[in-house]
Amino acid sequence: MTDENTAQAATDAPDSGPVVVEPGAFLTLHYRLSGPTGDIINTFAGKPATLSLGNGELSPAVEQRLIGLPEGTRTAFDIPAGEAFGERNPEMQQWVARSLLAELGDPDEQYQPGDVVQFPTPDGLSQYAGAVQKVEEARVLFDFNHPLAGQPVVFEVQLIGVL
Repeated sequence: MTDENTAQAATDAPDSGPVVVEPGAFLTLHYRLSGPTGDIINTFAGKPATLSLGNGELSPAVEQRLIGLPEGTRTAFDIPAGEAFGERNPEMQQWVARSLLAELGDPDEQYQPGDVVQFPTPDGLSQYAGAVQKVEEARVLFDFNHPLAGQPVVFEVQLIGVL
């Protein structure tokens, strides 16, 4: 087939319509995630985000709402309490001995309620965060729940590109 025939075949193909989000898609988008106290993240005023569905960059509940949306869509979703980031789990609040904290980081660190501290995973390849709840002389209480666990959220999205 010549280049001329290839070009003609491409123009004869039926218009398949806009590209839609599928599992594993690579997306360029602006998004805003807000909870009861306001915006958690908002990319609308700056550079758009790029991410790949299924890699844990967004919660499964948020990703599920993106599936099937056509490129160019701007919409918002109200996600009920507990669905986007799970319910609050009281077992995710744990006391950590100051001796362990000193081993993992700065032994002179002064912890205050509200501080967010990064902890290494057992394999040392990534990190997870805990928010300080209470400070005692020999130990610190951390909450390892997601900050939006048990909260309703609004997810607003503008899909710029879908690959």
